[in-house]
Amino acid sequence: MKRIIIALAIVFLFVSVAMAAGPKTYQVTGPVLEKKDGVIVVQKGKDKWEIATTKDTKIKGDPKVGSKVTIEYTMTAASVAMTTSGYFIHPSTRPKNEWGTRPFSRRSAP
Repeated sequence: MKRIIIALAIVFLFVSVAMAAGPKTYQVTGPVLEKKDGVIVVQKGKDKWEIATTKDTKIKGDPKVGSKVTIEYTMTAASVAMTTSGYFIHPSTRPKNEWGTRPFSRRSAP
């Protein structure tokens, strides 16, 4: 009985630590195209990724243009805005207008 309680306590500890982890981290790897003040531009496939850096960003070495880097990042919201109506009407459920198309909102044009 004592072993079961200890085992459950250990499992609970690991689960609670895993749940308390911060936001998910992501990676991008590629050559540096540009390095500006506070921004590193990395080529990933055909896309150019602009990653912002702060004074708290840990940079190992001195990444120069052309050098291959791996950047770990998290997604952080710059702002959050709620729509004025507070609800979303899916386009397929909107009523059709006189032209047979579905308008963006239920409000009529002025």
